[in-house]
Amino acid sequence: MKTKKIEYHHNSVKMVGYLAWDENQIGLCPGIVVFPEAFGLNDHARQRAERLAKLGYIALAADIHGDGQVFDDMASLVPAIQTMYNDRKEWRGRAHAALTALLSQANVDKHNTAAIGFCFGGACCFELARSGAPLAALATFHAGLIPEQDGDARITAKILICNGADDGVINRDALNAVTAELSRDKVDWQLIHYGGAVHSFTDPDADTRNLPGFAYCERTEQRSWALMQQLFSEAFARH
Repeated sequence: MKTKKIEYHHNSVKMVGYLAWDENQIGLCPGIVVFPEAFGLNDHARQRAERLAKLGYIALAADIHGDGQVFDDMASLVPAIQTMYNDRKEWRGRAHAALTALLSQANVDKHNTAAIGFCFGGACCFELARSGAPLAALATFHAGLIPEQDGDARITAKILICNGADDGVINRDALNAVTAELSRDKVDWQLIHYGGAVHSFTDPDADTRNLPGFAYCERTEQRSWALMQQLFSEAFARH
């Protein structure tokens, strides 16, 4: 497996992504954008890109804050995230820049692309799809989703939403609005609630953050990852 940093831009913001691929794969491979948790492009997102590469995909872990910035505390993180909530055009532009950077790689099959996201990264997946990006599939994990805006493009990708049944961080009204959107548009979607799981269940370092309602759950992480693989097998024409 090979990895490297990828520099790309949105307007005046320099983004530093992390690309992973299997150099032994022959021909075109599906490309997947990995949107990290709100904290930024940390080891959690890089490791997920590497795991996808081992499955035969070309994965780009996206930089959502610019300059590869990673936040360690909520006090500095919240204003940065709020800026994107308040300017969804900018937010979607950053998400689309990551997809464009992935598609610029020579071995990426441009007709078979997807996005996965964790926490805020799951919301990034939906914002990218609502911008009209031609994605085959989206998979989100403990995602804080938000409702659509007037004039958004219709989502056509296959959708997998994986959430903890005991996640008190997620806004349930917003989640219900999103699933209503998907049902209205006759999207092929799944919503899985995992018993005993709370927020950030995929992140082994979640417990160390000492944040109420954040905790790693190994069995849920494994089960949700397996469902993601099944989704991709259905969505990608080459499989």
